[in-house]
Amino acid sequence: MAKYLLSALFAISFSAPAAAYLDPGTGSMILQGIIAGIAVAGLTIKNYWYRIRAFFGKETPTSLLDDDDLPKKPEDS
Repeated sequence: MAKYLLSALFAISFSAPAAAYLDPGTGSMILQGIIAGIAVAGLTIKNYWYRIRAFFGKETPTSLLDDDDLPKKPEDS
């Protein structure tokens, strides 16, 4: 095991520098990923916040898909 660790350390220590750059498209992708991560974190926190409030009995969370808020259809005569 020590032999593999020593050879990996040797290979990493003598690597050549990379001549690379980040173009504007890469920066845009990084920014998009950061914004998406913030949005996902916000929605996840919101979801668990409603569950915690419901657990302690502060307020029962209501769904937007409940049938109570929909207008009633007239019955066919």
